Amino acid sequence: MDKKAVAENIASQLLRIKAVTLNPKEPFVWASGIKAPIYTDNRLTIAYPDFRQTIAHDLADLIKEKYPEAEVIGGVATAGIPHATGVANILGLPLNYIRPQKKDHGKKSQIEGRCQKGDKVVLIDDLISTGGSILKAVKAVREEGGDVIGTVAIFSYDLPESTQNFADERTKLYTLTDYPTMIQVAQSQDYVEESDMELLKQWYQDPESWCK
Repeated sequence: MDKKAVAENIASQLLRIKAVTLNPKEPFVWASGIKAPIYTDNRLTIAYPDFRQTIAHDLADLIKEKYPEAEVIGGVATAGIPHATGVANILGLPLNYIRPQKKDHGKKSQIEGRCQKGDKVVLIDDLISTGGSILKAVKAVREEGGDVIGTVAIFSYDLPESTQNFADERTKLYTLTDYPTMIQVAQSQDYVEESDMELLKQWYQDPESWCK
């Protein structure tokens, strides 16, 4: 697996389908309140069959390399579910998905699919900002007795807060591509002007300064 080639290709495709928008002069405000020069909607990837298959195969290869002992693939609801399904099909492994919270009716389940005590589980999400959603799912699986051996995602902003959050939860994370690769590819393909690149780099080096 050529990690650099994979990272650059995924970044390029995300830009092509406009799943990623870069606008440093008019920053976006994320749901978390973070102000950023980038907005990502990886849900758009499921509308492109060829790209969707590429993501599934690249994630499957990443899991085979980093977590060869994986026994179950989990998807974080909702955006992680289609990608987890594709990966589980490729690897021939059982699948589950994890809701943000338990249902308020029926068996009041939070996890659907296989989640047995001792299962070695790898969780998949589409995007990592602070890591809150996927780490909440990690906690839910562990409470059911599953052994979350790691997590993977399509894209990460690579923020210091997320790095700390994964370290605090003693959880490994690998992604197909990340913010530094994204802005490099964007520059090489003339998605952004040179002056914008300075702002994009500034945000990455000190994201908190944009919130002041």
